[in-house]
Amino acid sequence: MTGKIIGVGNYIPSETITNLFFDKHVFLNEHGITLKEDNAIITSKLKKITGIEERRYATSDQVTSDLGLIAAQKAIENSGIDPETLDYIIFAHNFGDVRHNTIQSDMVPSLASRVKHLLKIENNFCVAYDVLFGCPGWIEGVIQANAFVKSGIAKRCLVIGAETLSRVVDIHDRDSMIYADGAGAVIIEANDSDDSGIKSHLSASYTLNEKDFLYFGKSYNNDSCQDTKYIKMDGRKIYEFALLNVPVAMKKCLDDSGFTIDQLNKIIIHQANEKMDEAIVNRFYELYGVPTPPDIMPMVISKLGNSSVATIPSLLTMIMQDELESHKIEKGDVVLFASVGAGMNINAIVYQF
Repeated sequence: MTGKIIGVGNYIPSETITNLFFDKHVFLNEHGITLKEDNAIITSKLKKITGIEERRYATSDQVTSDLGLIAAQKAIENSGIDPETLDYIIFAHNFGDVRHNTIQSDMVPSLASRVKHLLKIENNFCVAYDVLFGCPGWIEGVIQANAFVKSGIAKRCLVIGAETLSRVVDIHDRDSMIYADGAGAVIIEANDSDDSGIKSHLSASYTLNEKDFLYFGKSYNNDSCQDTKYIKMDGRKIYEFALLNVPVAMKKCLDDSGFTIDQLNKIIIHQANEKMDEAIVNRFYELYGVPTPPDIMPMVISKLGNSSVATIPSLLTMIMQDELESHKIEKGDVVLFASVGAGMNINAIVYQF
């Protein structure tokens, strides 16, 4: 018995934010001093390093749970199931519902409970809870759903990943340009009728020295909102950490699955930084002593930015619904999912479709 994906759905917010949006921003360093480079150069470097040209923001009347609900509805419709048959709703996010132009996060009741309410599910034994695990939160939710399925605790689970990072960024920090909003969801069902499903998984939390590579910190503008905190990161340390640890984790997960490197058809990795993701995948293949195949790793970060837990399920939905010309997933294909983020957490899944 293993967990099988029987439905996918996503929500790509309607507001497209190009790099020109940041042209009038006043970017400061951590000491509150204005950056010497003009914004055109800053955004040009952003595109070169991360690949990001555009990102999507939620509309002012939407919050994270609204985005998650839409993705969940699409996944339920895609699967054809009755939502009353769900045993679990697992909602991965990191900052809760943050309303536009406010600074307070709202997580009670859980976002999963809000989605269950809006889906009008009457089954009290459909358990709804949230996962806070950094950007790898959605994969971790899928791993938990699979554990419930394998143990016989559940037959069907809805796993959502949604975030509105645009609500928790410091507009004076140039790192704010990478972040985006979005949502994705899948239905996981118990499967013992064919070979498809989760074949292996791996999770790790590096906290001894790496805990604060991503954190909540004060604005670089020392004169505004001194008590308000925003998402902050040490980009250099994260890059070095990811290159050192993620390829090794991916290799262990693939080796544990029983599949060989030449049987791998796709790698769907958290869309955090295009250059970093390319370096991770190249180093992963170097561990096997083989060159990286062309078109092994689909990327949509150039148009969608980094929406944290939403990047992987959103991208998976796009592929499964034939929205990416150069990427397909066929019956029997072996796909490696991987993510890295705040914690610092790493996880991976090998899945056969």
